[in-house]
Amino acid sequence: MAVPRRQMLQILSYALGSSVIPLQNQFAIAAQNAAASASPAASPDATAKPELKGTEMEKVAGIGGLFFRAHDPKALGKWYQQNLGIDLTPTSEGGTVWRQEAGPTSFSPFPETTKYFGDPNKAFMVNFRVHDLDKMVAQLRKAGIEVKDPESYANIGRFTRLHDPEGNPIELWQPA
Repeated sequence: MAVPRRQMLQILSYALGSSVIPLQNQFAIAAQNAAASASPAASPDATAKPELKGTEMEKVAGIGGLFFRAHDPKALGKWYQQNLGIDLTPTSEGGTVWRQEAGPTSFSPFPETTKYFGDPNKAFMVNFRVHDLDKMVAQLRKAGIEVKDPESYANIGRFTRLHDPEGNPIELWQPA
């Protein structure tokens, strides 16, 4: 069932509206704590808030959604629900949306020529934070999903890679 854009925005506003606003302070506090613990020796200039013409710059509070094309959106959405536990955007009033936990989020544009995503025809890669990477890898492998062996990086954490059924790259990250 196709939902018109206007109706989808109304549903999202209904579902997210009142619950997102109170969380903004929690996200800001979590981001500040993560930044402080990541660089305890930061200079005062490095922690200064960006300013725009003498006033503090307004910043986004976090990622509000991820939208991408799919050959079979219904089947792909079901795959994400069944294998990664991600609730899809509700299509009717009263439905629930995926609730993320506050935590660090990496935002990194890559060169067009990057090999990091694998297939050069894929324009994005999603990185999901997980609590127990070994448990998630075992769960995915039990479901018959090919997952690379996890790799560790000092002070960053552990990572692994997989692809959804349409070949979109996914990275799983267990922070250090």
